[in-house]
Amino acid sequence: MKNKYWGKLLLPAVIMWMMVSCTKDLDRKPYYDVTSASVYEDFNNYKMVLAKIYAGLSTTGQQGPAGNPDVSDIDEGFSNYLRTYWYLQEFPTDEAVIGWNDATLQDLHRMNWTSADAFVKAMYYRIFYQITLCNAFIRETADGKLNERGITGDNAEQARIFRAEARLLRALSYYHALDLFGNIPFVTEDDPIGSYYPTQQTRAEVYNYIETELLELENLLVDPRQNEYARADKAAAWMILAKLYLNAEVYIGQPKYTECITYCNKIIDAGYTLSDEYRKLFLADNHTSPEIIFPIAFDGIKTKTFGGTTFLVHAPVGGTMIPAEFGIGGGWSGLRTTKNIVQLFPDPNGDLDKRGIFWTDGQNLEIEDISAFTDGYPIVKWKNLTADGEPGSDPGKEFPDTDYPLFRLADVYLMYAEAVLRGGSGGNTATALQYINELRTRAYGNASGNITAAGLTLDFILDERARELNWEACRRTDLIRFGKFTGSNYLWPWKGGVKDGRGVEDWRILYPLPASDVTANPNLVQNNSY
Repeated sequence: MKNKYWGKLLLPAVIMWMMVSCTKDLDRKPYYDVTSASVYEDFNNYKMVLAKIYAGLSTTGQQGPAGNPDVSDIDEGFSNYLRTYWYLQEFPTDEAVIGWNDATLQDLHRMNWTSADAFVKAMYYRIFYQITLCNAFIRETADGKLNERGITGDNAEQARIFRAEARLLRALSYYHALDLFGNIPFVTEDDPIGSYYPTQQTRAEVYNYIETELLELENLLVDPRQNEYARADKAAAWMILAKLYLNAEVYIGQPKYTECITYCNKIIDAGYTLSDEYRKLFLADNHTSPEIIFPIAFDGIKTKTFGGTTFLVHAPVGGTMIPAEFGIGGGWSGLRTTKNIVQLFPDPNGDLDKRGIFWTDGQNLEIEDISAFTDGYPIVKWKNLTADGEPGSDPGKEFPDTDYPLFRLADVYLMYAEAVLRGGSGGNTATALQYINELRTRAYGNASGNITAAGLTLDFILDERARELNWEACRRTDLIRFGKFTGSNYLWPWKGGVKDGRGVEDWRILYPLPASDVTANPNLVQNNSY
């Protein structure tokens, strides 16, 4: 079942996907050296095309980390889908600062980005490039198209499964767009191909679309844990639904905590189990973990990129650290965290709570200067080493084998507990407490860190999510849901560009649509105050 690189996440050069503009051409038919008709005539090409869609989450083009990018007019190195998503979810929070100031990078932590921000634009274009790929594949694998090409029997059934996975990946990108941008341009496989102005849908309309898609996909995707490794199944759909429902009050102003519990229960009942050690979730052989529900797969030979886990392994390494101890040839001296996150743990060296994996030697807890790598503690849980200490497959030790666990069981336990505390039915506090203490028993190695029912509060859940999921691109969404992202009721170093933090305007909960798109498309209305 777990064939890690099922499609090698690379395509023959014959299939070349390019998107020049995300404004007028969100649904543009991809260009090929051969026509799409000839590509889809042969069923043997279908899995390779689907692989390209999956690879859009991990890679940036056709030739590794640089050269022949999928999306033009943005830097290929920093515009990797996962890396840019991580930027927007982590840098405006207490979990991450970075020493570099490429373009407007530090504006994200200072929370003073504008509609011309290069990193916001990169994420927006990556999202809609993914949606474009998905729309094309979904259109070309409709039953009518299959019948026209004489694709029947088992091949047709496989094509339908591939199509369901492409719909899942499209829903994932629309979920990211919903969360980051709110009201967005919207296209599906039913919209015209070619240059036109996409209409804008409200956040509520996009929410309803994603929900409807995922509920339908429940009956079309492969059962949980029965697909090839790194391909989506029903549990991936359930996970997006659970996240959609957990944040529904933010997105549509309606509580959906009962629905969140329903889908958490489905995932929990599907047979996933916690990894026996927390550290194993972030190593080069983490594809063996029984906890990971849906990963973004990386390979040091086959998926070379400066984004994804290449970034997460290299960027926190610097100062007194020895790169070989992380399975790499050198560090990038960039990422650290703030004291707010460090102080959530009983000690900064992970001797008690093993999730507190900070590097303190030669580092200052206080961040006087964001640009100084020695200010702030790096989180060093991401490594290009196996559980046995062997480095990944890349002989140059530059590109890791470490997969990114986009969805994992621990997050489900935390969502279940939060939804119960917020009044959802279908769960209970005793079970919620059990799930939380399973995480803490793993973290401490025994029951010494377990809590009682009196300690299970919403504030505790927010802190526990930071302990368990730090640097896993959840923090911005979590702080917004808890009402602590903007305003002054919760401050962290350099929030709002002030050393001790300041209150930030509420409209910062959404990123702006790129100014260039708003100018070019008369159907788009910019988000408030940008």
